[in-house]
Amino acid sequence: MKKGKKLLVDLSEIKELCGGLGQVSLAYGNYFKAHYAGKSSGYQLYLLLPKKYFGAFGKQIKYISSDNWFRRHSRYLFPKVDVWHAIYQISRFKPYSSKTKFILTIHDLNYLYEADSEKSKYKSQYRTQRKVNRADEIVCISHFVKKEVEENLVLNGKECKVIYNQVKTFDKSLAEKPNREIKTPFFFAIGVIWQKKNFHVLLDLMKRMPDKHLYIAGKERAREKDNGYAIMIRERLRAENIDNVTLMGGISDAEKIWMYENCEAFLVPSLLEGFGLPVIEAMQFGKPVFSSSATSLPEIGDKYAFFWPDFEPDNMKKLIEETLPRFYADEKFMEEQKRYAASFSGDRHFEEYEKLYRNLMDI
Repeated sequence: MKKGKKLLVDLSEIKELCGGLGQVSLAYGNYFKAHYAGKSSGYQLYLLLPKKYFGAFGKQIKYISSDNWFRRHSRYLFPKVDVWHAIYQISRFKPYSSKTKFILTIHDLNYLYEADSEKSKYKSQYRTQRKVNRADEIVCISHFVKKEVEENLVLNGKECKVIYNQVKTFDKSLAEKPNREIKTPFFFAIGVIWQKKNFHVLLDLMKRMPDKHLYIAGKERAREKDNGYAIMIRERLRAENIDNVTLMGGISDAEKIWMYENCEAFLVPSLLEGFGLPVIEAMQFGKPVFSSSATSLPEIGDKYAFFWPDFEPDNMKKLIEETLPRFYADEKFMEEQKRYAASFSGDRHFEEYEKLYRNLMDI
């Protein structure tokens, strides 16, 4: 075994734990905390993350601050490592040495649909293409994303691997009811409140289902110019007197567990998902998942989710009302759904990356 190998894993997005990338970053940190064994692992591990997380994932790990202004603007301030893993394609950090092997994980190419101008789209495409050009290994989080990458980026013969996200198993004993009145029976949805999540289509649905309540958990966009979508939803709730939809804001993991465990159904109207972590999270609890059929959602939901044919509210309502009684009457299907969700937990995701790390480090 060759000694002195160094691996850096970029977890800088752990700063936003309410988002999907923050949760993915946290999962990596927890995996290394449980499994990294210092020198006996065959390599020295560096984690790039905010300074407040220094020491959080073990004392044998070396920590590098992503808060450092100078480091954010000069890649030459990083140590020379053998392998650098960018666990998401949008990170502003990159290795400086051409000898460093670079693993790039791509979660989505949402800029193809979200860019507000051709110039903005071109900039995002250019930055992503440069990272693809630099990468020694390209990993996509779903077959949908792989197809998007192959159709929109120049790979020059490089292969795209698919490694599904790990979805952590929730400890139901930690469930904590939110400190507010929760009306039952209720539906649940979760995600950052912005346009691609498509939450506004649920408002007309809920107007047709006055005996149900919908709780939407998720932070609003921080920048004022990005916050118009949340403002529009709140204004519609007020102007149209929709009193059976509640925006909860950000909630804790314990509160999220309680909401999953006690909801009657989980709703996912999203238009753009590279994977869709909440789909699998809800299935862990044996809950029916009603989803859009956009992007990766049919792949991840598979036969265990129910897909709206469109966003016409009467059609959405019809699918829910026809499906709910059958779902809860079919215990065998519910158990199959839970087993399917469990297949995304465990360490298979990280074990596949460990193989990549060791192959590239030749250990």
